[in-house]
Amino acid sequence: MHRVRVVTYNVRYFGHGTRGLASTGKAMERIAEALSSLDPLADIICLQEVETTSLRSNLAHPTVDGQTQLQRLMKMLHAALERAGKRDAYEAYYFPAHTYRFSATPIYTTGLAVIAHRDFHVSHHNAGQPHDITYRHIHPVKRLKQTRICAHLRVKHERGTDLDIFNTHLSLPTTLSREFWLEPRRLGWGPNQVEEAKNLVEFVTREKRSDRFVVVGDFNALPGSPVYRTLLQNGLTDAFALQSGMDELALSDFHTAGFMNMRMHLDHVFTGGELRWLDFSGTHRFGQKDGLFRDLSDHTPIVGTFALGDDS
Repeated sequence: MHRVRVVTYNVRYFGHGTRGLASTGKAMERIAEALSSLDPLADIICLQEVETTSLRSNLAHPTVDGQTQLQRLMKMLHAALERAGKRDAYEAYYFPAHTYRFSATPIYTTGLAVIAHRDFHVSHHNAGQPHDITYRHIHPVKRLKQTRICAHLRVKHERGTDLDIFNTHLSLPTTLSREFWLEPRRLGWGPNQVEEAKNLVEFVTREKRSDRFVVVGDFNALPGSPVYRTLLQNGLTDAFALQSGMDELALSDFHTAGFMNMRMHLDHVFTGGELRWLDFSGTHRFGQKDGLFRDLSDHTPIVGTFALGDDS
């Protein structure tokens, strides 16, 4: 049996100190230090809200030799690991989602990243063409709707067991729906979100090779919402809920994100039936005073460990 530790984390473009308006080197360095401080280290790190290169990503953190945001993070992560005396190394994959331009200049970009420990061989990924799960039919100007994607990596551990990793970030609920104005909780009730959840499930079902898979990300959906229940009804299991024994009400009170005075549980780890989850010991509530990732983003990561191998 081999233990695999997975992290899902919305890093908000490494610009928490500027409220997401501009990325900063200090924010990126602090996140790299936190990831390098995990004990044990993560095997798979799935990030949401990562840029390539744009005015927003370079304004307060100028690029060196044209490096992308992810390349800068990896340089900082490996430096932090070296300072900690850890000889681990990772490979990073970027999945572009959307670019907002003024003429030919990218104002800001959106995307996902998956970082895999060198113990894993990546046999397949869709970084060159991430799967589009966006539901555009409600948006008044369809070409302006921000693209939402699902990143996919298939990895094989050095011991020979394979695993499918899916990373995603669903849209916010559209304001052009009845649910947005009548449902007070809103997040996860948008009909556009439900359609994206269906598109996500269809893609996962088609691409996974076995029930050894995880689907993680920022779903912008609360436990118990139509989005959440759509995923559960289509063969996914909430690994954090299963391992912690929390029901939907308790999950809603375990906050993973915050905006102003609002606190929400928006980040999830869903799984297939062949993985046995062992713990989520690296996970802490948003805003927890002694939390390793406190004040680094408007989200806090979910950190979970499962067994991979014959006994999983």
